[in-house]
Amino acid sequence: MNNDVMHLRQKKGWTQEELAQRVHVSRQTIISVEKGNYIPSLLLALHLAEEFGVSVEKLFWVKKK
Repeated sequence: MNNDVMHLRQKKGWTQEELAQRVHVSRQTIISVEKGNYIPSLLLALHLAEEFGVSVEKLFWVKKK
């Protein structure tokens, strides 16, 4: 699964810690999501999308083969 979390976070000027606090997770969770090592729960995906003002589909997508 691909995502645009890092790009949108940097565009907002937020640190990983700031984003983590906004969505009530650890900084390590944000790091793992940005690297694609962790697929977030639907609830976390919704919170992240809301913080960035985008749809979940715009924030996360499946790689086409």
